[in-house]
Amino acid sequence: MRLSHLLTRFAVFVFVALVCTFAARATVRVVEDVSVTSVREELVDEGLAWASVLGDGLQLVLEGQAPSEASRFRAMSTAGRVVDASRVIDNMTVAESDAIEAPDFAIEILRNDSGISIIGLIPTSSDRESLANRLAAIAGDAEVADFLETADYPAPPGWRGVTDYAIRALRLLPRAKISVSAEQIEITATADSPERKSELEAELARNAPSGVARAISITAPRPVISPYTVRFTRAADGSAEFDACAADGPEPERQIISAATAAGFEGRSPCVQALGAPSSQWADAVSTAIEALGELDGGTVTIADADVTLQGLETTDAETFERVAGELENALPEVFALATNLPRPVEQTPAGPPTFTVTRSPEGAVQLRGGIEDDLDNVTAENYAAAKFGASNVTMGTRITEGLPQGWSVRVLAGIEALAQLSQGSVIVRPDSISVRGKTGQVDAPTIITTLLIDKLGPTEEADLDIEYVEALDPTTGLPTPQECVDQIGVVTQGRKILFDPGSASLTSDSQAIMDDIAEILQKCPDIPLQIAGYTDSQGRETMNQQLSQDRANAVLDALRVRRVPISAFTAEGFGEADPIADNDTADGREANRRIEFSLLERETEEEQTGLEQMEAEAAAEGEADTETSAADDPDAEIEAETSEE
Repeated sequence: MRLSHLLTRFAVFVFVALVCTFAARATVRVVEDVSVTSVREELVDEGLAWASVLGDGLQLVLEGQAPSEASRFRAMSTAGRVVDASRVIDNMTVAESDAIEAPDFAIEILRNDSGISIIGLIPTSSDRESLANRLAAIAGDAEVADFLETADYPAPPGWRGVTDYAIRALRLLPRAKISVSAEQIEITATADSPERKSELEAELARNAPSGVARAISITAPRPVISPYTVRFTRAADGSAEFDACAADGPEPERQIISAATAAGFEGRSPCVQALGAPSSQWADAVSTAIEALGELDGGTVTIADADVTLQGLETTDAETFERVAGELENALPEVFALATNLPRPVEQTPAGPPTFTVTRSPEGAVQLRGGIEDDLDNVTAENYAAAKFGASNVTMGTRITEGLPQGWSVRVLAGIEALAQLSQGSVIVRPDSISVRGKTGQVDAPTIITTLLIDKLGPTEEADLDIEYVEALDPTTGLPTPQECVDQIGVVTQGRKILFDPGSASLTSDSQAIMDDIAEILQKCPDIPLQIAGYTDSQGRETMNQQLSQDRANAVLDALRVRRVPISAFTAEGFGEADPIADNDTADGREANRRIEFSLLERETEEEQTGLEQMEAEAAAEGEADTETSAADDPDAEIEAETSEE
C-alpha cells in the first residue's frame, strides 16, 4: 500500500511537470509569433521592409542588408519599441556605399568697369592666393570680389588648361563674362568696335586649350556711317553689284538684298549694319530705288542720307528714264529727295581726256603721274601723299597742265585718299569718273572708298571699283604662329649678343638695339607661352651663378615690358651653369655657355602642375625683379641670345 501510494504521487508529479512544460512551450511559441508579427508589421510601416524577423524563443533576430548604417539603426530602434530591446539580436549587414563622387568644379568670372567678381568651386589644391593676386593685377584700382569655395578632391583633367585660358582671356576683355568647367569654356564679351572684335576673336583663337569646347560670343556696337550710303550699279548685260551698302538692322538688310537680287545681284550681302540712317524708312527708300533701276537697261542708283540720285547709261532711252524717274520720285518716302542724271556721249579731243594716276606697289612705293593745275596744287598733292604713305615712299611724276576741268585738284586728292585704303593697286582720275583697282586686307574697303568719293565728289560721281580682298593682307589673320615668332627671334639675334655689365644684370647700351628688334617681333605675337632662360658658365659658386642667371633673365623680361610687349604669358628662369652647350675649360666655350635662350613652353601634364599653380608662375614672371644682384667670378659676362625649341 505504501509503495503504491508513492508511485501514484510520483506519476501525478510527472504528469503535472509534463503539462507545465508543454504549456510553457506553447506560451513561448505564442509570445514569439506575436512578437515576430508585431515587429514585422512595424518595420513595414516604417518603410524598412528589407529587414526580415526570425523568432528564437523569446529573442528576435533581425536579418537583411541595410542600404546604410542609418537604416540599420532605424530597424533596431523600431524593433526595440515593440519588444524589449534586450531581446533583439542584430544579425543585419550594411551594403557597401558607393564612393562619393567629386563635385563639378566650375568658376564664373564677371568683369566690367567697376571691377571683377569670381564665384564657383575650385580644388583645394589650387593656389587661391595666387589666383587672387592675378585678378587684382588685372583689375588694377578696381575691386575684386572673391566668392570662391574649395573642395578637397583632385583637379579634373583639363582643369589647368581652361583656368589658364580664362585668365588670359580676361586680360584681353574689359567687359566680359567667362564661365569655366573642365570640359568647356564660355566667353561673352563686348568690344569697342567691329575692328577690335575681329582682333579679339583672332587672339582668343590662339593658344586655346585642346580637347575643350569653346563658345565665344563677342558683340560690338554698330559703327556710325556718315553719309549713310548705298550705291548699286547695274550693267547693260543685267549683272549688278553694290559699291557700298549700309542697313540699319537685319530685317532692313534682307529687304535691300531681296530687291537687289530681283534686279540681278548675286552673291552674299555686302551690307554693313550701322547707325546713322536718316529715316526709319531707309530700307523702303533703298529697295524702291533699286527696283526702279531694274526697269532701266542699266545705270547706278546712289542713296546718301536723304539724297537719292538715279543715273542711267549713255544708251538709256530718255523717255523711259523720265518715266521711271517720275514714278520713283512719287514712290519715295517723304524725307527723301530725288536727283537724276542721264549722261550723253562726250566729244573727245584728239589728245583724249586728261588723267591723273596714282599707283602703289606691293613694296609700298607710291607714284603720282598726270596733269596738275599749278605749283601750289602740286605741292599739296605731294604733301597729302606723304602724309598717307610716308614721304620716302612717294615719287612725283606730275606736270603742270592748263585747261583742266573745274575741281580737278579735289578729284586728285580724293584719288590719293582712295588708294590709301589699298595695300597695292592704282587709281585713275578722269573728268567724269574714277577707277580704283587693287588688293586690300580690309573686308569693307569698297564701302569705305565709295563713301569717301561720294562725300568728296558728290553722289553723281561715277566710280569703277575692282577691289580684291586678300586674307593674307588682313592684319587680324596674318599674325605669325608662336613657333614663327621664336624663329624670327633666332633670325634677328643670329651673330649678335645681349650684353650685360660684368658680374651684374644690367644690360649694356649695345644691347638696346637687339632688344628693340626682339620687342618689335613679340609685339606681333601676343600671349605666346615664351620662356626666357638664363645660363652662365661654371666659374664661380653654383648658387651665385644660378642667382645671376635668374637676375639676367628677369632683366630681359623687364626690358621687353618697358618696350610695351605683352608679357603675361612669358616666364623668366635662371638655370645657372646647367645644360652647357660648350666646353667650360676654354674661353670660347665659357662665352658660349653664358647665354639667354628664348623657347616655347610646352604644356605640362596634370600631375606636374595645376592651372592655378601655373597662374602663380606667370604672376611671378610679371612681378618686378627686385632681387639683389650677386657678382659671380665671371670677368666678361656676355650672354648670347639663341633660340631653341622644346
